[in-house]
This record gives sequence, structure tokens and C-alpha cells, in this order.
Amino acid sequence: MKLGVFAVLFGDRPFEETLDYVKSLGLGAVEIGTGAYPGSAHCNPAALLAAPKALKAFGRAVKRRGLVISALSCHGNPLHPDAKIAAAHHQTFVDTVALARSLEVSTVITFSGCPPGDAKATQPSWVVAPWPPEFAAMLAWQWRERVTPYWTGTAKLCRKAGVRVAVEMHPNFVVYNPETMNRLREIAPKVIGCNFDPSHMFWQGIDPVVAIRALGGAIYHVHAKDCRIDERNTKLNGVLDAKKYTDEINRSWIFRTVGYGHDALVWKDIVSALRTVGYDHVISIEHEDSVMSGDEGLKKAIAFLSGVVIQQPTGRAYWA
Repeated sequence: MKLGVFAVLFGDRPFEETLDYVKSLGLGAVEIGTGAYPGSAHCNPAALLAAPKALKAFGRAVKRRGLVISALSCHGNPLHPDAKIAAAHHQTFVDTVALARSLEVSTVITFSGCPPGDAKATQPSWVVAPWPPEFAAMLAWQWRERVTPYWTGTAKLCRKAGVRVAVEMHPNFVVYNPETMNRLREIAPKVIGCNFDPSHMFWQGIDPVVAIRALGGAIYHVHAKDCRIDERNTKLNGVLDAKKYTDEINRSWIFRTVGYGHDALVWKDIVSALRTVGYDHVISIEHEDSVMSGDEGLKKAIAFLSGVVIQQPTGRAYWA
């Protein structure tokens, strides 16, 4: 395993300056945002694909610094009931897959999407309970009419390009836990996998180690982000919380830099579980901590994870 960073953190810096900074911190990989929700400050897939010289220079800039691209990320909602949003996010995904193929990057990250509750609805609907009965009907309709058709076609696109899609489990999308992740994977198990973010598991009360074991080889990419559960606020209001992320003192949970939500033993267990299911790729640091600056959060995350990440397996011991 090696440490990397989701480079959208440096969206205000030029690309090569960002790469120099990443290299100076001792990191070995970058995850690059290509549009949709993360934005595309460093990488416009369509523009790069239309300019072979620029595309070559882009890839060379990464390799020259001894870095690798762990994934291209275009987290979006291609199932959005607003046709313009859905089409834009899907096109970004299509362009990102084509760019990944050109750059010889194996993994593209996105969300599963969240469709409307029926053909006439104008907003996405995240269904998490079967009652009243119309909600169970809505969920069945979503998977039958929107989720399965979209991902069946999208998986064919990815398979043809030789690219895997790592879907990030996230509340407010149809794939938000291991059960829904594995349901989506049934469409194309060798193409559709998971971008595993422990913070989204902590938030929902899911044990990341149990989730890792349930997903196994379906984990294609990993984010390093923590989540702090506020015991008092959670006892009062539970973990469902729509307050602004900046209202930290009143929220039931907030995203934190790794080590500020759970201690080293928890993260050692997570990394060890990843190793036992065969994961040996990049641990990509994602900063969404509203309590500290991006620069401080990244440096603290690197220092913390440097003592946690397993760089190389030492071999197995056998007893008679």
C-alpha cells in the first residue's frame, strides 16, 4: 500500500504546483477530480482528449515526479430527475472513462446516483424505509426502471474501455452500505466495485472492518477520512442530521481528519482488514474536516497514517 491524496483539496493551485507539493510531502499517489461534484480544477477530460499534446504532458507531469494516479473521480448523480444534470454528470463520467483508458488508469470513482421516486418527480428521493407502503413501491421502481438499466449500460461501457468503476457508498444515493453495494455489483461483478470510505460507515453506525470483510475483493480504491460521532447530540437526535457541516457544535457527527474521530488501533484494524482481503493499492487522503485547514489536516493525516499503513506484506507464518 502507499499513501496518496485526493487533489481537489488543492483546486486553487496550478496542477504542476500541486504535484510538486504532493511529492514534497512524501506521498506516492494522486487522485484527480474530473468534474461533477468534486469539480475539475486540474483536469478537463474532454479538453485533454481533444488535445493529444496536452494529454501527453498531463500524464508525463505525474510520472516525472514518481507519482501514480490512483483514480480519476467524478462523483455525480447520473440518475438525477433533472435531465440536464443527469446528462451532464453521465457525459463527465463517459469522458473520464475515456481519459482513464488513455492515461492507463484502471479506476474511475463516482456515486451510484439517486433517481426520483417515480417518472413524474422532479427531485431525487432517497428511500430508507418500507413504510408507508408507497416508499417500498418507490424503491422497487427506482431499481427496476432507473438503477439497473443505467448501470447495465454503463458497465458495458467500462468493460469495453478496460476500466473499473469504484462506486462510493454514501447516504442520499441508492448505494450507501455493503448490502446495496453488493446488490449493484450483481449487475457486473467484475466491473463494478467499491471506493471504500470509512467515514461514511462510521456515520451510519457500520463497523468498517465488518464492511471490508463483506466486500472483500470488490474494494477497488480507499479513502482515508474519519468521522467523529458526538455522543450527546446523537443520544438526543440520532445520526440523521441535516444541519450545516459548519454547525459542528450541534451536529450529531462531523467529518474529521484521520485520528481525530477514531484512534490508531481502529485504523490499524481497518488497514489490516484491507490487507487480509487482498487490497494493496493506494490509501487516498480526503480532507473534509471543517475544524482545521486543508494543509494542516493533510499533514496530520500523513503523520498519523505513516504509522498505520502496511507498506509491504512480510509473508505468512505457518504452524504445524
